[in-house]
Amino acid sequence: MPGRTDAEIRRAGAAGGRPARVPHTSRRQLLAASTAAGLGLLTACAGTSSRADSASRASPPGGPGSSSPSGPSGSAPSGPTKRRRPELPRGGRELFPRYRLVGFCGLPGAAALGRLGTGDPKRRAAEAEKVAHSYAAGREPLPALELLATVANSSAGPDGMYRSRTPDATIRRFHRVARDRRGLLLLNIQPGRARVLDEVKALRDWLVHPDVGIALDPEWEMGRGEVPGDTYGHTDGHELTEVARYLSGLVEAHDLPQKPLVFHQVATSVVSKQSALRPQPGVALIKSADGIGSPGLKRGTWHKLVDDLPDGLHTGFKLFYEEDAEGSRLMTPKEVLALRPQPEYVMYE
Repeated sequence: MPGRTDAEIRRAGAAGGRPARVPHTSRRQLLAASTAAGLGLLTACAGTSSRADSASRASPPGGPGSSSPSGPSGSAPSGPTKRRRPELPRGGRELFPRYRLVGFCGLPGAAALGRLGTGDPKRRAAEAEKVAHSYAAGREPLPALELLATVANSSAGPDGMYRSRTPDATIRRFHRVARDRRGLLLLNIQPGRARVLDEVKALRDWLVHPDVGIALDPEWEMGRGEVPGDTYGHTDGHELTEVARYLSGLVEAHDLPQKPLVFHQVATSVVSKQSALRPQPGVALIKSADGIGSPGLKRGTWHKLVDDLPDGLHTGFKLFYEEDAEGSRLMTPKEVLALRPQPEYVMYE
């Protein structure tokens, strides 16, 4: 009996089921099998710079590592000056309800992992900006580049964690692109068997910037004995709150603007104990509804995943340029904005 397609797996998940195995021909298996080789190539050409060194060289204006303001002639001001508090790329310190985040995700050199990984990053960022404006609908568009910073692998690797970390040089490159576009950089984590909070902490030197946030992909968070690509992973409200608390601590310590924490959810089983989620100061928790299919199927997935949404949780919606269009069509911005509650983050893969 032939294996089910990835869309069928996601349909089963959205209905509340948890697939025992994912077919070898699925896109999920392609992701897990290909990323190890892709990241190896990236590592080979990235050098060995440290995260701290990367962060200092990529520091945006007004962020950590920026210089003090100068006087009219370029010299240091004679009297004491009031330090300007770090702001979001397009102003202010709160994401919502002022902004709607719209963007692409991916990893360079791995086209199967999303739009952001294809072509020139600057062109992709410009394209994301254009798409973001089509979702404004009374809000200010804020483009977001969701870069895979920790990628699940089908092989255990030297440490047995079934994941690879994207080199600092790659993160630095996309941070500069996001900064030049006055957008956000979201660092996506597919932890494999690694502890999620450890992967977040490994990105600390990037997270102290006011324009960098976190996106979690818990369907790639494996338990003992589980292998990425064979089954959906899972997280719970306690773990998500733990990550939010860590980010909140960075926001307080560095006087940062509100920081986004996205978690993508493809099936009801992927996030358990959602009632245990606790919003944290300075962190915008965003639940992004995943899932492949026709507009009608995606609406059904949306309603299942946003039912009984906890207080303080914002919503996101994920679209797939290729998979959604197979046998159907991609939803339009008007159709996405007609969802209730209206998504505040829209991401294309």
